[in-house]
Amino acid sequence: MERHFTEQEKELVRHLQDDLPLTPAPYAEIAAEVGMGEAEVLKKVRQWQEDGTIRRLGAMVRHQRLGYNANAMSAWDVPDARVEEVGEALADASEVSHCYERPRADGWKYNVFAMIHAGTDEECLQVAESLARQVGIDSFELLFSTREFKKISMSYFME
Repeated sequence: MERHFTEQEKELVRHLQDDLPLTPAPYAEIAAEVGMGEAEVLKKVRQWQEDGTIRRLGAMVRHQRLGYNANAMSAWDVPDARVEEVGEALADASEVSHCYERPRADGWKYNVFAMIHAGTDEECLQVAESLARQVGIDSFELLFSTREFKKISMSYFME
């Protein structure tokens, strides 16, 4: 389905894809910038989410700026019957930014993945070991980040 955007909607998209203003009412500020009311902006965002124009709104954390200089993707071999329980426990950890399940691959037994952030690689390992004790899973691997290649979102209507 081809969607046609008004100039005002294009301007709204440009603002939504940028960092949200760090104010108590960020959508009100965006609304003022594009000449709409806050309720109108929120209605439009909800409409776009419902019809699939916007698939997700997310926050991008710059971990290094927060003092988290070590990052490790932890890969866990979780029994299928416990995936939801273990995944929720991992995701609840304050050191974990995101957690998800993936199908096991040939030669790779892990099916649950959680990104751990800490000050050092050793602290990442300590977090993983603590989580392993908490969830009762001792089969995991840590894959440490060595370099960040990209941390930007798509940009639309930037002509």
